[in-house]
Amino acid sequence: MKHLIITIYARIVEAYRKLTMISNKSIKLIYIPGVNKLRDFNSKARAYLEFVKAKNNVPAYRDFLESMNFVKPTFSGLTPNIHEIPVIDKENYIKMNSLDSMCSGGMIPEKNIIIDESSGSTGKATSWVRGKVERKRNAKMIEFGLKNLVGNEPLFIINAFALGPWATGVNVTMSCVSFSKLKSLGPDKDKIVNTLMDFGSGQKYVIMGYPPFLKYLVDNGEINWEDYDITFIFGGESMTEGLREYLLNKGIKKVFSSLGASDLELNMSAENDFTISLRKLLNSNEKLREKMLQHTGALPMIFQYNPADFLFESSAEGELLVTICRPGYVTPKVRYNLHDRGHTLDLKEVYKLLDECGIDRSEIVKPQTDLPLLLHYGRADMTVSFFGSNISPTDIQEVIYKQEALKEEVNSYFLEVDEDAEGNKKLIVSLEIQENKSKDHIAIKKIKETFFNTLGKINQDFREALKMIPSKEQMVIHLESFGEGVFSQNDIRIKAKYID
Repeated sequence: MKHLIITIYARIVEAYRKLTMISNKSIKLIYIPGVNKLRDFNSKARAYLEFVKAKNNVPAYRDFLESMNFVKPTFSGLTPNIHEIPVIDKENYIKMNSLDSMCSGGMIPEKNIIIDESSGSTGKATSWVRGKVERKRNAKMIEFGLKNLVGNEPLFIINAFALGPWATGVNVTMSCVSFSKLKSLGPDKDKIVNTLMDFGSGQKYVIMGYPPFLKYLVDNGEINWEDYDITFIFGGESMTEGLREYLLNKGIKKVFSSLGASDLELNMSAENDFTISLRKLLNSNEKLREKMLQHTGALPMIFQYNPADFLFESSAEGELLVTICRPGYVTPKVRYNLHDRGHTLDLKEVYKLLDECGIDRSEIVKPQTDLPLLLHYGRADMTVSFFGSNISPTDIQEVIYKQEALKEEVNSYFLEVDEDAEGNKKLIVSLEIQENKSKDHIAIKKIKETFFNTLGKINQDFREALKMIPSKEQMVIHLESFGEGVFSQNDIRIKAKYID
């Protein structure tokens, strides 16, 4: 009986959602404040319905559940216990099954289908299937989100993500063309600069791309950025507040980040003025960091998301599990482990922590909605271990932008731990100098001590490790000219490689 009630209820919720998708004004009804308990219940109800449909209609998922001897979750009252459903990920599900078997109905539909690829930053490139229904809804939500961030004026969007089969570039093009002028140029500095000069400073530009390329664009584009109204939208990896401030100081008007995953959806959550102000507050307030954050190291990205669309959970290891609660996806995903570290936080809990720390709420921007927060720390497997500390690429990026001698000079970086024949470990940070600049004028010995001391301030585990390292010679900074050494194989079209 509970099964029947919840599945019917979830279908009613979806019918209401379809009505709200008529226009940007009606979409605002989704974000009515004061109903987060209902949103949470709707999230679990919709997730349960997607589980039932996937079990009945997706051969690979049905086989997976059978292999796990799992039939269905229990209920607590009328709430389905989604946490009981077995977790899937790329290893135990995606790589073990054919694309056809992971589709509803057991085969890829013959039309209205886009097949794209992830960049393969964690290994071999993977193909993903996206249908018309999911693409249409996602495009509408991207339009609403962008207008909310940058205003209702006509937009000129420049897609600087990799083109061809790559997932993000393909989907940005499809999602944004219906509500903007769009030019998909890929990560091509000269073409982007020429476009800005051709169309002039009277446009409201939004340039979307990966952080390393957009920084490279600003550093090397021969144009006065302050003359243009340009917003950057980052995706694909984390960005430090140091990098954001650096770009704003160069003349970029606004800088926002969005969380998406090729495995799941292009845009699951996003930054806004409120989340950025909270992140900056965390950056300056150690007491608040200790109370709010669950992992050490660089600050997490902070997003707001709608739980009725995406159910985020955290595993026992602190990794994000995601269920797409929206219906109509060709390849449904229920409790999919991205192997990204993160957790959620209710807005009421944020205010409670502010009060406990004696922080006036006026120190952060007032949020437009009371949607919950998603704190995203990056990939769980993107760290190196050194004397018991786990160091991430974002830690290194944050150090760079705290060093006046480096932030104007460095294009990229690489992190590795080497071990000699006697078992002595060495932490090696390689820094790639910007194109057309020389590394010779950088006093590497002078910056080395402040570099690793700053890393200790950012990463408390490394701060403890510093007390145990026998020799400072076991911490090394290498300077490389642009495109040389470990950076010789970098491909600007896809996500940068930061660790070995």
